[in-house]
Amino acid sequence: MIVNLNAQVLLKELNNITNYSIGFLEGAEAAKPIFMDNLGQTVIESLKSFIDSNARVTPDTLHHVYEWYQTGSPEARLFDINYVSNSNGLSFNYTFSQSSSVSKNSKTPFYDKARIMEEGSPVTIRPKSKGGVLTFNQDGEQVFTQKPIVVENPGGDGVQGGFEKTIKLFFDNYFTQAFLMSSGVMSHFNDVKVYKNNFRAGSRQGKPLGFKIGYEWMAKGGKID
Repeated sequence: MIVNLNAQVLLKELNNITNYSIGFLEGAEAAKPIFMDNLGQTVIESLKSFIDSNARVTPDTLHHVYEWYQTGSPEARLFDINYVSNSNGLSFNYTFSQSSSVSKNSKTPFYDKARIMEEGSPVTIRPKSKGGVLTFNQDGEQVFTQKPIVVENPGGDGVQGGFEKTIKLFFDNYFTQAFLMSSGVMSHFNDVKVYKNNFRAGSRQGKPLGFKIGYEWMAKGGKID
């Protein structure tokens, strides 16, 4: 049996296969910023929903980051979460917004409600004018006083640090144990069949195809269906 090999054709195909692989890796690297942005947005939405769910289950610890009497409602959030993407990965931060609703014990919104209760900062209540009188209900009895009143724990027991504890719970437990699996991120990066499926075409087209396939594969990794 005689086998004829065209060395030039074989060498070209081997070079194309090598360049296809290199192109795939370079394309994946080039798409990392897109992946990080997509992942950041997805994590934020999941984190907000996680906080809402926990707030509905344990309202005593998270009521302060929602409008009055709407704990756990996405439309009543007094917090927002953002992310920053850089070469080291993703970092997340949050901000609080002002409440516009009014407690049944007040006539005006509680200024800086979410931040003050989260930090556990004491609140001093004074009469609006000199000689004015504060009135409030204590143990079923109406009390009148001209002296300032200091509320040591305006959010109640268990509120201080409750928001940050919930965020920590998300990243320390839920993120690694549930989010990466349920979101499809883990399964996406465990499956590189797109590289294999385009291998034959890559042996002809080389690096340009590899770059395109790698770029699309990486960019898609941060999107959640």
